[in-house]
Amino acid sequence: MRNAEFNDPRLVQVYDAQCPWSNDDDLFLSLANEVPGSRVLDLGCGTGRLTVALAGAGHTVTGVDPARASLTAAQVKPSAEKVSWIEGTAADAPASAFDLALMTSHVAQFMVDDAEWDATLVDLRRSLVPGGRLIFDSRDPRARGWEKWNPVDSRARVTLPGGTDVDLWTEVTELKGENVTFVHHYIFSDTSEELLSRATLRFRTEETLRSSLEASGFEVEHIFGGWHREPAGQGDGEFIVVARAK
Repeated sequence: MRNAEFNDPRLVQVYDAQCPWSNDDDLFLSLANEVPGSRVLDLGCGTGRLTVALAGAGHTVTGVDPARASLTAAQVKPSAEKVSWIEGTAADAPASAFDLALMTSHVAQFMVDDAEWDATLVDLRRSLVPGGRLIFDSRDPRARGWEKWNPVDSRARVTLPGGTDVDLWTEVTELKGENVTFVHHYIFSDTSEELLSRATLRFRTEETLRSSLEASGFEVEHIFGGWHREPAGQGDGEFIVVARAK
């Protein structure tokens, strides 16, 4: 199944176990907290790890995601009642309603087609008040992070809350231009069943990100290269983009 890690309830549980709070969450929360009490749109909020933390920090938060299984997991987390949840995309967000829009966990890279990416940026610009910020992450293609997506380097084991161990790894199946297609493998210890999740990510260059943002009505303020605000090209092989609606 394509993007099954977000749509299959069993794999959503694995995703939560595999992805605890980390340095990226610290950075996004600190950037949001630069403006206390902001109205925040968390697009592609997934299972809500950062979303509920933003609400707990005093922001008014709306989490939007097209994956029902991920939203279901998010809505039972502590403090989830403080968040407004929307099953949908950026097109479903209200207009001129937010001071900050976030896309974390490389959500931007799942928008492979130029038309989808450009439409999302336009919708986000519409959802922000003038001067509102858009902050998101996208892997720097110069770091060639996908080279570690193989059965040796990516192999890991997570334990689910009920005690079941899950062995998992990733393998790249196609490289085409800026697109990387891959498969996540999951084997559950209690049944030996193997589940698969297929996806394609777009590794846009810094120049492409800047030009698409400019064309959609944003001005880029910063592009960091790591989770401690290093310059682009340094740090963690990331682009953390901070842009402002014109």
